[in-house]
Amino acid sequence: MTELHRALSEIRSIRGQLARGMAFRGYGPGATAATGLLALGAALVQWGRLAGRTPDLREYLSVWVPTAVICFVIIVAEALLRARRLHGGMASQMMRAALEQFLPPLSAGLLLTVVIVTRAPGVSWMLPGLWQLIFSLGVFASCRLLPAPVFAVGVWYLACGLACLALGTRGEALSPWAMGVPFGAGQLLVSLALRQSDRADEPV
Repeated sequence: MTELHRALSEIRSIRGQLARGMAFRGYGPGATAATGLLALGAALVQWGRLAGRTPDLREYLSVWVPTAVICFVIIVAEALLRARRLHGGMASQMMRAALEQFLPPLSAGLLLTVVIVTRAPGVSWMLPGLWQLIFSLGVFASCRLLPAPVFAVGVWYLACGLACLALGTRGEALSPWAMGVPFGAGQLLVSLALRQSDRADEPV
């Protein structure tokens, strides 16, 4: 039994290594486009609530935190379905490899948000820029699993995050468009790259 367990462990290790070197096809253009549209919709909701007022941090978080959670659920749900359909027996290993790339930056972003909101609210104007920088790191980390054009989207998020930090004051940085435009456009660009990749993989 010890040899059997060792053999099974080696097989799992090999499958995990293979998954880390394969292109992950679980991310779908439909769900990704939906998250981009949700970001734009959230920006419109926040803009409608402001009516010319200076953005309030609590109100800002009440819009963007639920939006982020909904987007995450949409992406993961479609990824699970597509991975089972397109990766077959390797689905669980492929999902694990994809999560290993993106979960650390997302976790860091969540913890950073908690620390800033609870301990340093005076610098909360930096949150949109920091979120975009952290998201860009997740995109860069996932690039080897995704179509090559996604790298350019990582550059987009990086540039937008730096712009928010360099140009934003508290009121301007918490503007609905400081999040809506970067994430709306960025996710739609990812959707386009994924759609082109899906078409390229279709049999002629």
